[in-house]
Amino acid sequence: MISNLASVSKDAQLGQNVKVEPFTTIYEDVVIGNNTVIGPNVTIYPGTRIGEDCEIYPGSVIGVIPQDLKFGGEYTTVEIGNNTKIRECVTIHRGTTDKFKTVVGDNCLLMGYVHVAHDCILGNNVILANYVGLSGHVEIDDFAIIEGKAAAQQFVKIGKHAFVGGASLIRKDIPPFIRAAREPLTFAGVNAIGLRRRGFTDDQIKEIEDVYRTLFVLNNNVTKGLDAVENELKGTDLKQQVIDFIRSSDKGIIRGPL
Repeated sequence: MISNLASVSKDAQLGQNVKVEPFTTIYEDVVIGNNTVIGPNVTIYPGTRIGEDCEIYPGSVIGVIPQDLKFGGEYTTVEIGNNTKIRECVTIHRGTTDKFKTVVGDNCLLMGYVHVAHDCILGNNVILANYVGLSGHVEIDDFAIIEGKAAAQQFVKIGKHAFVGGASLIRKDIPPFIRAAREPLTFAGVNAIGLRRRGFTDDQIKEIEDVYRTLFVLNNNVTKGLDAVENELKGTDLKQQVIDFIRSSDKGIIRGPL
C-alpha cells in the first residue's frame, strides 16, 4: 500500500490499510489512522496527526511550520479528525504558542487550494470551498460552510450552521445559524435551507428567525437587541447559543441588514 516512489520515515506511525501514492513525503513524528489514502506529491511534516478514513489529494502540504515571525521552533501539531477530505494543494500549518495546535475536525471537506493557518480550530462537518483563506487563530464551529474565495481575518469566529457567501471578506464574527453575504459582510437571513437539511424542525427555525428579527430588524443597537432577545423572547437552548456567542465575541459581530 506504500509506493516504492514515496518517502516515508521509519519513525512515522501508519495504521492498517493506509495507502501512500508516489512522490509523497511523510516525515518522522507523523501518525496516520487506518484506511486513510494519501495521494501523490503530498508532503506531511512532523507533528501531524491524521485520523481514520481520510483522503488527502495531490499537492497538499500539512504540518509545515507557521508563517508567523514570532514562531520560535516550539513543538506544535496539526490534528485532523476522521473521514475528512483534503483536496488538491491544500495547506495546513502547525500551531504556535497560542494554542500549540491547528485542528480540523471529523467529516470535513477542504476543497482545492484552501489555506488553514496556524492555530485555527475547525469543528466537525465544516466545508471550505475552493481558495478559502483562513488567517491565524480563526475558529469555525460545526456544520459551517464558507463558499469559494472567501478570506477570514485573524481571530474571527464563525458559529454553528453558518453559511458565508463566496468572495466574502470576513472581518468580524459571524453568529450561528445565519447566512452572511455582501460587502461589507452583512446578515442575509437565517440559514433555513441548511438547517432543514440537518433535521431542524419548523418550530426551531422559527425560534431562530425570531431571535435574529429582534436582534437585527427591530433594534439598531446590538446591546439593546440582546437585551430584548433575553427579556422578551421565550426560547430553548438555540436562543441561548446565539446570546452566548455574541456576548463572548471579541471582534464584534457582522451587522444587520441596511
